[in-house]
Amino acid sequence: MSVGDSFLLAWRTVRSNKLRTGITVAIIAFGIMALIGIITAIEAMNQSLKESFSSMGANAFNIRFKESRVRFGGNGSDVQKQKKGKKEKKSNLGKPIRQEEAEMFQENYNFPSTVSIYRRGPGAQELRYEDKKTNPQITVWGGDENYLAVSGYSIQEGRPLNKLDVNSGRNVCLLGDNVAGKLFGADKSRCLDRVIRIGSIPYRVVGLLKAKGSSAMLRQDDVVITSYRNVNRLARSSPSYMMGVMVANVNELEPAIGEATAAFRAVRKLQPIDDDNFVIEKSDKFAELFIGFLSSITGSAGAIGLITLIGAAIGLMNIMLVAVNERTKEVGLIKAIGGKRSNVRQQFLFESMIISLLGAIFGIVLGVLVGNLFGIVLGTGFLIPWGWVVTGIIICTVVGLLAGLYPAMKAAKLNPIVALRYE
Repeated sequence: MSVGDSFLLAWRTVRSNKLRTGITVAIIAFGIMALIGIITAIEAMNQSLKESFSSMGANAFNIRFKESRVRFGGNGSDVQKQKKGKKEKKSNLGKPIRQEEAEMFQENYNFPSTVSIYRRGPGAQELRYEDKKTNPQITVWGGDENYLAVSGYSIQEGRPLNKLDVNSGRNVCLLGDNVAGKLFGADKSRCLDRVIRIGSIPYRVVGLLKAKGSSAMLRQDDVVITSYRNVNRLARSSPSYMMGVMVANVNELEPAIGEATAAFRAVRKLQPIDDDNFVIEKSDKFAELFIGFLSSITGSAGAIGLITLIGAAIGLMNIMLVAVNERTKEVGLIKAIGGKRSNVRQQFLFESMIISLLGAIFGIVLGVLVGNLFGIVLGTGFLIPWGWVVTGIIICTVVGLLAGLYPAMKAAKLNPIVALRYE
């Protein structure tokens, strides 16, 4: 009996036991689907985050009075990035950056770059135009004429803020793409020169921002931008100003950060022995933070898939042992017509591996489809995690081999005379 004959016999046996095979394949497929599905979804989230943050550019940084905090989920827990071995500086706790300090830094910073002053206004705002209104989820930002360039926004219709808007603090604003869609429908350009209300305050719209895209974690188009002097008049604005700096290319980033540190220490009147009472953050910090958080989920996904596959391997081994008992007479017949122990081992190992690989194929297909449903929600392209697909096939091959090894050896050791007489 050749290897090909053993394989064909194993395939016929698998096909003839549809219920048993189907249940075992489903168990294995569920484990692989959980693994591949979660990995595909995580890769979609990673791609969405990279696309969202790539617009900010790797050649930009901002200056804050303390490190920003990022909130995950709805349980109120915060994740804050800190330097290893260092606690948050005491001076960071209560010394916001004042408008005069921000303007002095912008005036005295001599490194070739674009510098913007901005301030976060109130969040969770409801905007109105005539009888239409947005959901109360709009964030107001105050910036200057350089804010769009530093933050990665661009104008689709109308004009950006100019120096006169900033110096006068007059009530003009730029609308994010989602905001314009809510208030003005499909023809978003109608927003230009219209008067909307932020709370009870009227603002004239002078520009429409080009869509940056939103993800589950970022709402970059649910914004209204006015001047930082105007934001001063709004309640619940941030107590501190921030500065954004964008250099020509990424190679100049570290020298620019060094010079910015020295310049702002002078503005804050710090002595050489004093610690910095401000923080410089690169624009890709949040992307790194989110992607690191998602990497920990990848480990959890691997654990879920592994536990399921261990259970499937035990179930597959039990099924193969039952198959050995059911087909004892068949084994005796194979040996009686000249079949060797190796032929019997091959047949049972092939059966086990066929069932396991069928589970892998169905699980991979379902996992990729389920994971890409999440990708559709995030607006990413179709993703296939090829590395994990190959890993899944290898794992299932090993599972099938190990699960079928003991039953195959048991079948191969059967005495042909006793096997033929078995009832």
